[in-house]
Amino acid sequence: MTPIEKRAFSYASTIIALFDEVLATKKNADRVIADYFRANKKHGAKDRRIIRETLFGLFRWWGWLQRIPAQPEATQQLRLQQLYFTAKLEQHPWQDISDAWASLAEFAAPSCTIVDVQSGCAWLNQLFAEGEFTAEQLVPAWLWPLLPKDFSEQEALIDALCQRPPIWARAQQIDRDVAVTQLRALEIDAASGPFADTLSLGHKSLNLQQVELYQTGKLEIQDLASQVIGQVCQPQPAQRWWDACCGAGGKSLQLASLMVQNGAGDGQIVASDIRPAAMNELAKRASRAGFNNIHLQAWHNDELPVSAASFDGVLVDAPCSCTGTWRRNPDQRWLDTEDTVHESAQLQLSILTKAAAAVALNGSLVYATCSITDVENQQLVSAFLANHPQFEIVELTHPFNGAQTKFLTIWPFDANSDGMFVAKMRRIS
Repeated sequence: MTPIEKRAFSYASTIIALFDEVLATKKNADRVIADYFRANKKHGAKDRRIIRETLFGLFRWWGWLQRIPAQPEATQQLRLQQLYFTAKLEQHPWQDISDAWASLAEFAAPSCTIVDVQSGCAWLNQLFAEGEFTAEQLVPAWLWPLLPKDFSEQEALIDALCQRPPIWARAQQIDRDVAVTQLRALEIDAASGPFADTLSLGHKSLNLQQVELYQTGKLEIQDLASQVIGQVCQPQPAQRWWDACCGAGGKSLQLASLMVQNGAGDGQIVASDIRPAAMNELAKRASRAGFNNIHLQAWHNDELPVSAASFDGVLVDAPCSCTGTWRRNPDQRWLDTEDTVHESAQLQLSILTKAAAAVALNGSLVYATCSITDVENQQLVSAFLANHPQFEIVELTHPFNGAQTKFLTIWPFDANSDGMFVAKMRRIS
């Protein structure tokens, strides 16, 4: 091997081992690669970038890569080919490494210019006439029947899922424009977003522990689609809100920040979850940001952890299949199954039904998921409303196209974000 081939082979061995570990253990790829880098501190910034981006690229294009024809007993060659195609499809800049992967695989491919899914598909069909590659193969077949019946943007969804999303964030307790100026001074690609506190931080990986705004709680990482949920809630300064499934607290922090933006008052947020570790993380983040109106209340069992009919607003950001985050977590496309969706829906309806009891008369009940499947979203809300006539649906305005809807879905192609669903209900009796 030449020196560059040795280096490329070393990368390949590491990436393939991590890829196989994710598939075998069903662990999130982010967690697997974080554990690897924690145990192997020898890698420099460039090494880490090549390993990380190629690993996620493998999952992003796995629907095609697993269809590349292979000769019997040529597994190593196939894997090296898959790494080469990943680098080409992702348009990675490490040309010397990708060429070395092709050389090691004894594979010669004509030069190509790939700009989107369609051109990548055409290139593979040119190379492998028997392959019959299609764009639909990049998404598990079981997903399509689970989307809303009127969904007709398959091509746009596939295109979005095959592009890396930007890093979205919120400014809190600080003017957004001031935050942009400070971040740009650190050579971070910061720009204003569509909401008053939204920022885009570009696509480059960031070490947030070196960013003072993040350390002092004035910057929170939160996807743009996720930020829509807080905008739908629109908590007012003197209101009481319950974040029934708070997790690590991103929505609780957003609600607190919006209360401040909407005026002075003594509003209160109660945040609940069944996971103590997640709530501990929320406590740290709230303290760092200087929010003293967020109170934690663990939800241990079927009994309501808060008083009934006592909140102006209840947010149920329910545990879900997370199909809306497949763009950011491409490994989940191939780890999840249709059963994951149906199991989530059963849990979601149970949580929503219990949490609804905490809504006061004329109060708001907001249901949200980071899923794009109909069974977890519109079907579930419709089933809830059919059994709870004391609630009515509230019409919403799509924040990115202005359409009026009772069931708001943010598709990944709507705003260069994750996918998200949200519905708002009002207690009328």
